[in-house]
Amino acid sequence: MKKYFSFLLMTSLLSAFAQQKNEAIFPGKIWKDQSGIPINAHGGGILYFHKTYYWFGEIKKGKTNRAPDISSWEDYRVNAGGVSCYSSKDLVNWKYEGVALAPNKTDSTSDLHTSRVIERPKVIYNAGTHRFVMWMHIDKYDYSYARAGVAVSDKPAGPYHYLKSVSPNGQMSRDMTLFKDDDGKAYLIYSSEDNKTMQVCLLSADYSSPTAAYNRILIGDNREAPAMFKCQHTYYLITSLCTGWDPNKALYASADSVMGAWTMHDNPCTGPDADSTYHAQSAFVIPVAGKNNDFIFMADKWNKTDLEHSGYIWLPLKVIGGKPVIRWKNSWTPE
Repeated sequence: MKKYFSFLLMTSLLSAFAQQKNEAIFPGKIWKDQSGIPINAHGGGILYFHKTYYWFGEIKKGKTNRAPDISSWEDYRVNAGGVSCYSSKDLVNWKYEGVALAPNKTDSTSDLHTSRVIERPKVIYNAGTHRFVMWMHIDKYDYSYARAGVAVSDKPAGPYHYLKSVSPNGQMSRDMTLFKDDDGKAYLIYSSEDNKTMQVCLLSADYSSPTAAYNRILIGDNREAPAMFKCQHTYYLITSLCTGWDPNKALYASADSVMGAWTMHDNPCTGPDADSTYHAQSAFVIPVAGKNNDFIFMADKWNKTDLEHSGYIWLPLKVIGGKPVIRWKNSWTPE
């Protein structure tokens, strides 16, 4: 009988440990899922669907290597691991849903082969087709391919079926994000022309192809890591300078329409370490459901020589006097 109760106690303790809850977000610290395993979802983005948040990100696992034939920048990378998915109701505690888009381990010509680059996955829902559409940056190890890949699924967490990669309107596409407007139109935003400009491209009605409608913005500004959001009637785009894996000062741009003229502004980050974006790089901006002016700034704290153990910096963002403002917090909980 004593052994039986000891077994029950141990089982209960293990179950409680496995389902241990996070009480807050601790920017830059190790962030574990509900099973106690560190979250592996880098360069990520968030889909909000049916009162649930889905976090998609790059799976970075294994040894980090530097490409020996690239001397112009520090081309550190791990084998492409595909795209992971986590779900949450409160943005603090995350359940691992599995691999949303698996890499290809056998065909070296595949866009999804482990020798390639699969970065910055973002997912939006198409109400017309009832499909979830994922776009991502697809590249070769030396970043000479510069294409955008697209995959679809009937379920938010996947699995996703890879369709193709494209060069939107014959243009390069590297660091990218997705933005779905209030009218249901969706846009692909990406670094182009050897990262010298950003481009904004209207997607087709089913979100699976670029259209011929696109706009060159931030011309000559050398920006990457785009994160777009809308507050009231103004569109905002947070980007970083192109400094490889090393952090730099974020800047933001604003416009009255997605395809209109964009004006560059100063750093949205404030306080100590603002000039390095708190030693991180922008990834996505999450609109908090049910709030008019509550956003979360997602950024990656890259560990360039050990990419698997790169961290996440999530901070509250508010628009004050027309300017996005991000302040550092050691810990915080979304309202």
